[in-house]
Amino acid sequence: MQDVCPAMSLGCFGSSRCAGPVSLDEFLGIVSLSLAVSTTATVIAALLGLPAGVALAVFSFPGRRALVIAVNAFFGLPPVVVGLALYLALSHSGPLGFLRILFTPAAMVAAQAILAAPIITALVHRSAERAWSRYGDALLNAGASRMQALPHMLSIARADVITAVLAGFGRTVSEVGAIILVGGNIRGQTRTMTTAIALQTSQGDLPLALGLGTVLIGISIAVSATVFAFAGRARTAGQDEER
Repeated sequence: MQDVCPAMSLGCFGSSRCAGPVSLDEFLGIVSLSLAVSTTATVIAALLGLPAGVALAVFSFPGRRALVIAVNAFFGLPPVVVGLALYLALSHSGPLGFLRILFTPAAMVAAQAILAAPIITALVHRSAERAWSRYGDALLNAGASRMQALPHMLSIARADVITAVLAGFGRTVSEVGAIILVGGNIRGQTRTMTTAIALQTSQGDLPLALGLGTVLIGISIAVSATVFAFAGRARTAGQDEER
């Protein structure tokens, strides 16, 4: 019960550490924490997903197809289930309890990275697979090994790679279910834009919820516009190469 109490008391609606007016500094703190957690999680997911996605396209090994199917299946992982699994793993009685990061930004980063990594991996794999089918033989004939071909594939598909990373960021910055479980929505410590919007709406503080929602929408639109721009550039580059 000791692990459950912090989530219920510190993250609950209406607790002493949840209620009260929010200053401009706290508002900016919520926004900055959201961006810091989401950016860190996206970087970690990219460090895992980029090489994994390219490797799945370049290397042939037993079980590769099953692994590709699994990665694409994890594309739609339910955030609350991920949060619950990570909560159990990080609790005092869990296998990772010794880390003592439950209800901290580190746990939130871990949850978001788990959700974003399959997205980046799957999108990069699809792009790298197309690039490998077109340029793979040329690279191998030039004397490059498959391992040496990995960075070349990332370079060739760089527009799609950037799109995949931005899609991962869009996934993390809009997350609420997983991070509220492992972060606790603690005021001044683990409260992000999405969790604050849910809390303030339940408390009837619509101006603050709308203010945070406006910021979040602005970020989402910026990310979506950038993804669209890079996707269009990738399509144009592909058409030029075919000519």
